[in-house]
Formats: sequence, C-alpha cells, structure tokens
Amino acid sequence: MLLHSRHRSCSRWPSLTTVIVSLGAALCPILSLNPAHGSEIVVATYEGVINPVAAEYLHDALTFAQSSGAQALILKLDTPGGLDTSMRLMIKDMTASTTPVIVYVAPSGGRAASAGVFLTMAAHVAAMAPGTNIGAAHPVAMGGGEMDSTMKEKVENDAVAYIKSIADQHGRNVSWAEEAVRKSVSVTEQEAIKLKIIDIVAENIPALLKQLNGRKVSLLNSSITLATEAATLHEFPMGTRLELLKILSDPNIAYLLMSIGTIGIMAELYSPGAILPGIIGAISLILAFYSLQSLPVNYAGALLVILGAVFLLLEILVTSYGLLALGGVAAMTLGGLLLIKSDAPYLQVSLSFLLPTVLAAGGLVGVVAWMAVKSGRGKPVTGAEGMIGLLGVAKTDLNPRGQITIHGEIWDAISQRPIRQGETAEVVSVEGLTVTVTPPHQ
Repeated sequence: MLLHSRHRSCSRWPSLTTVIVSLGAALCPILSLNPAHGSEIVVATYEGVINPVAAEYLHDALTFAQSSGAQALILKLDTPGGLDTSMRLMIKDMTASTTPVIVYVAPSGGRAASAGVFLTMAAHVAAMAPGTNIGAAHPVAMGGGEMDSTMKEKVENDAVAYIKSIADQHGRNVSWAEEAVRKSVSVTEQEAIKLKIIDIVAENIPALLKQLNGRKVSLLNSSITLATEAATLHEFPMGTRLELLKILSDPNIAYLLMSIGTIGIMAELYSPGAILPGIIGAISLILAFYSLQSLPVNYAGALLVILGAVFLLLEILVTSYGLLALGGVAAMTLGGLLLIKSDAPYLQVSLSFLLPTVLAAGGLVGVVAWMAVKSGRGKPVTGAEGMIGLLGVAKTDLNPRGQITIHGEIWDAISQRPIRQGETAEVVSVEGLTVTVTPPHQ
C-alpha cells in the first residue's frame, strides 16, 4: 500500500527512475566480472634451491597478495630442486590460498627440476617460457644421507603418490608425473604443453597476462575468472633479510663460516685478550649454525672441519715440522666433501670453492708459523740481551772502569783496554747495571 501510494506521488518522474535502473543494469555485468578482486597482480621472482628461505618468501608474497586484494600471484621460478620439507610447505600454502597462484618457469634457459616439478604442477595455472624445461623429479636422498634399497623404495613411492595427487587435483598428466619421479624424465616447454603438464607457454609476463585473461581458475572452495588484460603488476621483492638468509643457506658459505668461526674461536683461546678473532669467530659460528640447519648435515664432516682448523692453529704453537698443517688441510678437505649428506650437486660444497679455501687457510697458517720461527731465531731487541753489540760513547776515561752513554742512558762500564773519553765503545756483555765494553772491531 505504501509503495503503491509512493509510486503514484512520483509518477511525474518516470524518466529519472528509468535512468537509474538502466545505469544499474549496465553496471552490473561490469562489477560481476571480478567482484572480490582488484586489477593488481603480484609478481614474486625466485631463483635457486628450494629451501626454508623459498618457503618463507612464497608465504610472505601470498600474504601480501591476499591482504592487498590482488587477483593473482605470479611466481616466476627457476630452480634445480631442493628440500622436500620446504617444497611441501610451499605447496600447502598454494593449495590453501584464496588467491590464484600462477607458477611461471622463466627466463629462457631456466628450469623446474626436482622439487620445482611438484611446485609447477601444484599451481592453479602452470606456465613456461620458451627455452625452459621441466622434469627429473626423482628423490635424491630426501632428508639427507645415503638410503638403502628399502628406504629408497619407500621415499620414491611416497613422492609418486604425492605428485599423482597434485596432478590429478589440477587436471594434469598423471602418468607423466609418475614417470618424472620414477624415471627422472624431463621435457621441454613445447612437449609439456602437448602432454598437458602445463597450461600456457608465454614469452614473457605481458604475453602470459594476455593468455590468462578470461581464464576460469578453480580454488579450494570457489572459482574465479581472471581479468588480466588491463592488470597492473606489483613486484614483490625478497627483501634484504631473506636475500642474506638465502646467501647463508649456500653449502659453500656454510663451510666457509664454519672454518672462519672455528679458527677465530681457537685463536682467541690460545691468545686471550686479542678480542677481534673471538668476535669474528663467534659471529661466524652462529651464522654457520643457521646455515647448516637448513641443510642435510653430516656431523662427521662438520667435526672434521673443526678438527682441521684446530690442527692448523696447533702448527703455530707446536713444532711438528709441517705434519699438523698437512693433517689440518687433509681434515678440512675431507670434512668439506662429507659435510652435506646428499648426492644432489647443488647441495654439496663445490670443489672449486673448497680447495682454494683450504689452501688459503693452510698458506696463512704457514706464513704465521714461519714468522714465529723467524722471530724466535732472531736477535733479541729488548732486555739485557738486546744491548749486546750496541755502540756507546765513553762519558769518562775507561781504565778499566768508568761510565758510558748508550741511547742517552749512562751506564757503569768496564773495559779491558783503555778507552778515552768521547771514544766509541761496543757492549759485549751485561751484568746487572754494569756493562763490559771494548773498542769497536777489537
């Protein structure tokens, strides 16, 4: 009744009502394209081994994308593989995300190997750049260390089940996913698109956005249609802290820090009060411990590195004719080779880094030891012994007793041969506060 009466009182404004309704009808299709998401797309770039730093970086990027209302996150990925635990954390974040995650294997020459295969297949949209490859996902000593046949079979079957589940969930080639784990097969981007391993091949991110436009993406409990044609890109940098932690997670850096830390601490213990070696050693050891906690460490290798550093320091203090130095170099070299329990090359200490480091440490200790020996054999420059051979001037006649001036100091002197006042005399011995002198060259 009320609505009817109001309609009658406003019947003289039909054109205004019509305009409002028409505008609303026109705007509704536009608003319904992406009602819950903005036009921004976040781009995160990661290159390197999959480790705790990679997991934290992806988590931070997803958190930022969700909080800023971005309609998608593009993870630009180039990785040789990495740790199973970190990879699974990343996949959990991707699966639970309310923002679509597009994994883009790039740039040209990049790859998604090992753990990278799992991440790519777990993406809501998987894309690759020309000249890239994907595959070789066979588990290589996951968790670190050598595995017997039974353990290898268990780990392989677990990885196969996991990747098949991921591939099936996102409608990708399940049989190829299994072969990537069991047979370490690898394919190019063109083969990957034909085998339905990935969804898109794009030369760059602008080309990727064109192909993403209008694509329907299924999330955990919903689905959205991407509108990327006019989207703005927001680069999400790793940040100084994560960049530093990424560097520290390198096995070569871990080895170097452990060596420096051990040498610094031992040098401080053998020479208390030096302070600087202790400070550098303590900081290096703490950073080494952080680095090693993200790697599959062989503790026998770590102990060999420490033992080698101790041997090198003992060479300075103990006369071993080089045996301790050789033992230290050998122990540090073996320790570096055994430090990481993994057959994966990217998780091992590089020989091209290991040998120069060990030789430099050995050479430095050798120089210090040589200087110590030379100093021990040299002529004393202080005390009574340091006065022998010095030249002075007779302050009085010496026949046989008198006084002599040496470096501005007046000494009682005895001379077996007469020396006149003002003549030069050479010290041959010191007894208490009396020196025995003789004319020079006598």
